[in-house]
Amino acid sequence: MTARALTVPTRAQRQRRRCGRRAQRGIALLVAILLVALGTILAAAIAYENAMTARRGTATYAFDQSMLIQQGAEALAAYGLRQIRQSDPTHIYPGQGWDKPLGPIEVVPGVMLEASLEDLQGRFNLNNLVQKDGTPDPVYVLAFTQLLEMLGLEPKWTGYLVDWIDADIVPQNPDGAEDSVYMGQTPPYRTANRYITSASELLALPGFGRDRYLKLAPYVTALPQGTQINICSASGVVLDAFLGSGHTDFSSDPEALGKNRTATTGCFPTVQSYQAAFPKNGWSGRTPQKFGQTSNYFRLTSFVTIGSAEFNLYSLLFQDTTGAVRPIQRSFTAD
Repeated sequence: MTARALTVPTRAQRQRRRCGRRAQRGIALLVAILLVALGTILAAAIAYENAMTARRGTATYAFDQSMLIQQGAEALAAYGLRQIRQSDPTHIYPGQGWDKPLGPIEVVPGVMLEASLEDLQGRFNLNNLVQKDGTPDPVYVLAFTQLLEMLGLEPKWTGYLVDWIDADIVPQNPDGAEDSVYMGQTPPYRTANRYITSASELLALPGFGRDRYLKLAPYVTALPQGTQINICSASGVVLDAFLGSGHTDFSSDPEALGKNRTATTGCFPTVQSYQAAFPKNGWSGRTPQKFGQTSNYFRLTSFVTIGSAEFNLYSLLFQDTTGAVRPIQRSFTAD
């Protein structure tokens, strides 16, 4: 047998081996750190998704719960309006109690409800500016122009709004705007040429702006064309707008008007007293047909609080001649 020759590694070889082992340990440590970081990221992502899923579930449950409570508020308002119609089918006025806000009350533990009812026929119906035959209604045109002036707004917006609603493409004189004006906006758009469904369409008029809208919004609404104004619940500003320039018979002291309505068992002002306030020959023609002492359209505002979540719902309620009440529109904004 022959003895295998033993080779002794040189110093350089030993150093290279030691460096190789250190490099391998560094790579293993780096891989371990990356795995821990990846695991942490995955765990955080899973925890976040689980938390968001739970939060979405809670929000969905709270939203559904608020809708049920708000529908209950609609049923309560409908019951009250039916009772009022049964006791007095020819009048709707604030002294009947429907205008008193409800709540806040605790419906179930942790759930609060506030609700209020408004007679929308106490506002100026923008759709009455244009008659069914497509022509401007002179009585409403003059009244709306006066309403604008009483609120410190330019009268030109009457012509703009008439053109927005009517079906033709001829601008009103002296003020008006049809497609030729709207197509020059950024972005361009066209006139609606139909009755509006929300008073917020005023914001589509070029240059009208939010400030003007906030001044006008409390006094106007968008109801079916031909709907009468309820003298018993109309604001003083709306009542005076039909009387003509310079008249502040009912708007000069809103608090006094409210007190008179609260203290009076019946409509204030009556049709007779309102007629007497008109200028000579002002109450003539089709003017009396534009006013009444009862209403069919109401807006219910429901405010529900569930924990830290808050929900608003606006319901347009319609009461027919039989006294039945049903919601015909729901939205999450007032207009």
